[in-house]
Amino acid sequence: MEKINLNLSTRPKSSILDKPLSRGKGEVSLSSYALLFSELVQYSQSRVSTIPDLQTKLHDMGKDVGCRIIDLYFVRERNSKRETKLINMLLFIKTTLWKTLFGKEADKLEHATDDECTYYIIEKEPLVNKFISVPKDKGSLNCAVFIAGIVQAVLSNCGFTCQVSAHWHKGTTYMVKFEDHVISRDKQLEDK
Repeated sequence: MEKINLNLSTRPKSSILDKPLSRGKGEVSLSSYALLFSELVQYSQSRVSTIPDLQTKLHDMGKDVGCRIIDLYFVRERNSKRETKLINMLLFIKTTLWKTLFGKEADKLEHATDDECTYYIIEKEPLVNKFISVPKDKGSLNCAVFIAGIVQAVLSNCGFTCQVSAHWHKGTTYMVKFEDHVISRDKQLEDK
């Protein structure tokens, strides 16, 4: 019987999973990303018959990505702490998550004046809409629902249950509507 020598020193010292997310920005070219996302939209479009169904499918795919992104973030960034306050979590989304995914911060974060449960993340030109040409018969299609799905999954998996939708307003506005218990928990944390 032949012996197999497992010399662990020949393994690479760090794998791609050990690299911080912030250093991974330059690994995928913009043209590759655009091609991949375009194929994702075409694949989804071939399996639905209406624009709302297409947007739902893209949103669900975004939620799958969001679940993996937040897990990967906490595995790679061992020194980071999980946010417990709502505004800090929204700032994490606007800055860190957006920089990780798109190389820049989101343009604005606003709180609705008429509803304490609603916040808006505004992006003038989302990367996912940059290379998608929408036919006139599908004019209401906003592929940024994919990003809305990512944001919803990240927030929900961190304990901030919400619904996130994408709307054409000031470019694209992501409306984040938190459940009432999230707002009441946040108020309790402020009182302490």
